[in-house]
Amino acid sequence: MALLKIARMGHPVLAQRAEEVADPTAPEVRSLVEDMIETMHDAHGVGLAAPQVHVPLRIVVFMPPDAPEEDPVLALVNPRHEILTDERVEGWEGCLSVPGLQGLVPRAPRVSYVGTTPDGTEVSRTVDGYHAVVVQHEFDHLDGILYPQRMTDMRHLVFSSERHWRVDEDET
Repeated sequence: MALLKIARMGHPVLAQRAEEVADPTAPEVRSLVEDMIETMHDAHGVGLAAPQVHVPLRIVVFMPPDAPEEDPVLALVNPRHEILTDERVEGWEGCLSVPGLQGLVPRAPRVSYVGTTPDGTEVSRTVDGYHAVVVQHEFDHLDGILYPQRMTDMRHLVFSSERHWRVDEDET
C-alpha cells in the first residue's frame, strides 16, 4: 500500500466529472481503494474520492457512522445518490482538498445511495443526518464540486483555527 498525494482546491482534476469504472472488481481498483483508505486515515479524514488523489474515476471511500468496528470503511465504485427531501440543514464541513478551512454548507438531511464494492457486492442504503452529509460531500467530488461551491454565504468560510469564534453556528 502507498500514501497518495491529495489534490488541493484549484487543481483541474477536482473540477471535472470523474469517469465511470468499467470493472469495479479489477485488481487495479482494489489496489487504488487500499491506497485511498491508507491515505484517508493518514490525513485524518472521514472520506476520500479518487479525484482527490489525482485519479479521475468514480470511486469513493468513507467511514459511515454506523459501520461495524471491524470494517469501518465503505468503498464504492460508480456510486449514485438521490436527494430525498427539499429540506436543507446547514452544517460545518471541511475537506482534505481544502486544507485549513471550514464552511457552513446546506445539505439534504436524507439521501439514498447505491454503488458496487470492489468485491462486487451491490450496496443500497437510505441514510440521514451525518451519514447523508458525508455521502453528499464525497459524491460531489465525483462531479467536480467542492463544498465552497455549495455554500450560500461566503462569510461562513473560515480558517479552522478561527471557527471557535463562530459559536452561534455550532448548533447546526
